[in-house]
Amino acid sequence: MILGTTTLGTKKNSYIIVVGVVVSFVARPGVLLSQDQESIIACCTPQGSGAIALLRLSGVDSFEIVTHISKLPGNKKIYQQKTHTIQYGWIVDTNGTTIDQVLFFLMRGPKTFTGQDTIEISCHNNPFIIEAIIQEAIKNGARLAQNGEFTKRSVLNGKIDLVQAEAINELIHAHTQQALKQSLAQLEGSLSGWLHTIENNLIKALALSEASFEFIDEEDLTFENQILQLLSDVLTHIKDIKKTFDQQQHIRNGIRIALIGAVNAGKSSLFNTLLSQERAIVTNIAGTTRDAIEAGIYRSGNYWTLVDTAGLRQTDDVVEELGIKKSFEQAHLADIILLVSDSLSQLYTEQKKIYTELLEKYRSKIICVNTKYDMQKYINDKKEEHSITVSSKTGHNITLLEQKIEKKIMQLLKRSESSFLLNKRQFNILLGLEKKLEKITPMLKENIQYELISYHLNDAISHINQLTGKSISEKGMDAVFREFCVGK
Repeated sequence: MILGTTTLGTKKNSYIIVVGVVVSFVARPGVLLSQDQESIIACCTPQGSGAIALLRLSGVDSFEIVTHISKLPGNKKIYQQKTHTIQYGWIVDTNGTTIDQVLFFLMRGPKTFTGQDTIEISCHNNPFIIEAIIQEAIKNGARLAQNGEFTKRSVLNGKIDLVQAEAINELIHAHTQQALKQSLAQLEGSLSGWLHTIENNLIKALALSEASFEFIDEEDLTFENQILQLLSDVLTHIKDIKKTFDQQQHIRNGIRIALIGAVNAGKSSLFNTLLSQERAIVTNIAGTTRDAIEAGIYRSGNYWTLVDTAGLRQTDDVVEELGIKKSFEQAHLADIILLVSDSLSQLYTEQKKIYTELLEKYRSKIICVNTKYDMQKYINDKKEEHSITVSSKTGHNITLLEQKIEKKIMQLLKRSESSFLLNKRQFNILLGLEKKLEKITPMLKENIQYELISYHLNDAISHINQLTGKSISEKGMDAVFREFCVGK
């Protein structure tokens, strides 16, 4: 039975007297904590109104810090409670004044996300309460977490690898149902397993190359064919994934749909109709839209970014001319183009020329849209086979247009059968690996120098290890986690 407790020393070297016996609480006299051992704190839920906020604190001093700023029923102490339990209590300041009633989620390492002692505090979602709790933790030895620092510690402590860490960020920011599904698969190790296969092939090739030193004088014992086959398998894997990279980006970022056409063709009206809101200004004055306007919507599990553009025509207005230039840029960037024309208006010769050029250049991603349903539109005196006539005012054929868009989206996505989504960092590293292996292959044709081949294979293995974080520089690691939010 505890007769009483007394805290002695500083927060970095505290002791509890229990029944006359001094028991070390967190005793590390003279030990300076590294940056990755320090206790960090951050709010993990978005700012704004809501019922509950969640604060996470992780590091070697987490239980000590929270013990100093908490109060539990029956005068219990946080550090005395069992791991992976939830405790009801209060956060209090140095004067013992209650800041908030909270729940403490207690988790001792290494069975935590970061691999370190972790406490999550569920409090009321008021910015003053959140800030007060964070400040009390900082006063008692914690510091504010940096972007992605919790996930970074999980990587450093071997809980996940770097590509799984990146999958967490992708999971949070997934724009489509398919991106969400593939991010989850990547978090579970789909990309890690794929990379492990490649790494194993390279390690086997290196082992064979180095084994050749032992049998250099044996004329009948050569390894170049086996090494060539292993490298060929890796290059095939990379080439296959390169074919689907564009489709992966469609899944990752959603589909970009640009509305392109002549002035007063009804682009802005159609833009607003597809969005179901008045996003773009609509007037009868030619050249009203002078810059690209973007807005996003979720449809059928995909994210559409709709882009309204300036009308195409000859003009002396410098600002409008810049807008038209941007229209052509948006046509190039778009995954799908809605080439809009007004059935009631006659195209000038120059406008016909622009429409024809766009059709010839981007036909595979164009849907021709006529904005008056009571008349048919001809482009360059030739009816466009796949055109659709709609009315933004009455809604005529808008549903049919959306179905056509969704059909094109399915065509864009159907070739992507990968169980993971590469980001640009990962893709660029794989391209670099491909170049390195393509340099090694000719070395195995004649005048083979296995020492040189071994050197290049070691370099290739180090290069691919940048993906999983095994050999990435601190600068490279920081660049990855800079893209994360603070609470993750």
